[in-house]
Order: sequence, then structure tokens, then C-alpha cells
Amino acid sequence: MAAQLELVAGSYEQITFGYRVKTGENEWTAKADFTHHAHTASITAVAASERFVVTGSKDETIQLYDMKKRTEHGALLHHEGTITCLEFSGTSHLLSGGEDGLLCVWSTKTWECMKTIRAHKGHVTSLSVHPSGKLALSIGADKTLRTWNLINGRSAFIKNIKHNAHIVRWSSDGDRFVVVVNDKIDIYKLETASVTGTITNPKRISSVKFLNNSILVVAGDDETVRFCDVGKAKWVCEFKAHETRVKALDSLIVDDFCVLLTASNDGFIKMWKMHLKEELESPTLLGEVNTTARLTCLAVWRPSSVQPITDAPSEATTSEELARELAKKKRRIQETTEEVIVEDESKPKKKKKKNHGGKKSIKQ
Repeated sequence: MAAQLELVAGSYEQITFGYRVKTGENEWTAKADFTHHAHTASITAVAASERFVVTGSKDETIQLYDMKKRTEHGALLHHEGTITCLEFSGTSHLLSGGEDGLLCVWSTKTWECMKTIRAHKGHVTSLSVHPSGKLALSIGADKTLRTWNLINGRSAFIKNIKHNAHIVRWSSDGDRFVVVVNDKIDIYKLETASVTGTITNPKRISSVKFLNNSILVVAGDDETVRFCDVGKAKWVCEFKAHETRVKALDSLIVDDFCVLLTASNDGFIKMWKMHLKEELESPTLLGEVNTTARLTCLAVWRPSSVQPITDAPSEATTSEELARELAKKKRRIQETTEEVIVEDESKPKKKKKKNHGGKKSIKQ
């Protein structure tokens, strides 16, 4: 097996680390590929598409890296305040959220800010794009959960959650999602937008990731990683991953197994092999690398890491309508050039500013 992939991590020390991974049947090795010091404050978010890696920071900028050309691709200067969350929608768009309460949609062809949404009063703390590419969820310091229709650009649903949640994530199939408040995970069903179960972690939660549509992996302010069955709302497995708290998670499916990636305050990034079967067993360590930095965020880049988007425009304007639409037909996963249009009804368009500068090679 010869998978091409790279681990990309951000740190408190303002540095982005890249590690090229050599894969084997029972052992993976990560070799330092690049370090980049483009930010002037700690890095808060990282995201990867099949071509680009983007990082956000407390310095109010989003830095772009072209992984195919191995060059720095410039900076996006639009938010005021810390960049809190970044997520690609397919290969065509990037969504960003920040302390300024804005949710921005960027074209990855021109890197223009296509639209700006005044999403929340106060910080946008987390966002998540639906697997169909048609909806996005956001949560903010105003204690609301908001659903955005990315086809017609309108707010599809607003729910008061009575707490300052800090993570929201869609499941792999998009028929449910989770909202994290401190150490508590509320599991929602898309069709009703209501809580179907709640599970509590022993420590405050720092990162979650759906490995498939039912298994959610959870990391918190301790060294243990836990697995939750969201259908049953119960813990099914746990293991000690690091010596100190785990800050970030990512995963990928390779052949017939799942690779879980963990990053910790202890400076290590670890790669774990596990089989997603009915009775989960603790994963086995494939490999690790010590960055010697205090890591804050993690993503895996590979050319085939694109999130699929469905091919047909949606008429759905609420989460219930989208749920019915998804139930009528199992999505045919394929990439399209469907345009995302987001109209900001509450705030005039902000002046766009981008800085492509001279493209620089990533420091090797």
C-alpha cells in the first residue's frame, strides 16, 4: 500500500509543521517535510482540501499553502479578531469563522471572499459543513445554533441552546450532528433538530471526530481518547493516547481499516490503526513523531481528501426538508461545480482584501 499523505499541525509557537508519511502494513513513519512561520500569533485552526492547506491564527489572518506546488499561496485578510474555525466545502469553497461573529465563504479558485454573513452576536466558536455541501451549522457566543442554507444563502434554522457550546460536527452521512458544551455531548437528529441523547466526558472536550456515521471519537483535557456510539449514546471503548491532554484529532480510511491521528500538548502526533467493527477494540500504534512544540490543531492532507458534494441543487430551506430529501434518495457522491451563493441579509458587504504577494516556497 502506498498512500500519499501529510500531517499538518499548528502550534502555540506560531509555527505550522508538515510531516510526510511513509505507510507500511504495520508501521507508518513521519518525516519532517516543512516548517512555516507565517503567523505572528498562535495558530488556532487548520484545514485541508485535496490541493490546499489553510491555517488560521490569533493574528487575524488565514494563511494559504498550495500543497501540489509546494508553495506559500498568500494570506486572506478579512476577519477582525482571532480565526476560530476553518472548513472546506468540497474543492471549490472555504468557510471561515472568527471572533468578529462573521462567517465567510471564499472561492478557492480566486480566493475572493464571495459573501460575508453576520452569523452570531459575539464569537463564532465552531462551524461544520454538511456532507451534501448544502448546509452549514455554526455555533456562537450568543448561545445559538444556526443552520445556513448554502444554496439560497438564508438562515434555515435558529435554535437557542442556553449554553456557550464550543464544537459542532455533522455525522458522516449527515443525518445527525453533535454539539459539545464543555464536557457534554448532545446528539441531534437532523429531521427533528432535537436532542436524541446526551453523553458526558470525564474532562472538558477539546476535539471530536466522526469515524463513521455512528462512532464518534472524543478527546479532552486528559491523556485518554474515548469512543462513543451516538446511536446508543454510550461509551464503547477508550485508551491512553498520550502523556498529557489530547488537543486535536483527525482520521482517514485506508483500505479496510481506519487510521486515527492524535496531537497533544506533549508535542507528539501519533497514528493509530483500528478496525471499525461491531465490538470496538483499542487501536494499535502505527507510528509517532515528536514536534517538540505545543500543538493546537491537526489535519491530514492527501490528494483524495476532498469532501464529496451531491450533484443536484437543493430546494430545501430547512433542516427538516433536507432530511426528507436525503431520505428519498441516498446521495450519489460525486464532485460538481455547483455554485455556493450566500446572501448576507443583516450586514453590508465588507471590503474584501487579499494578499497574494509573491508566492514563496514553503521552508523545507
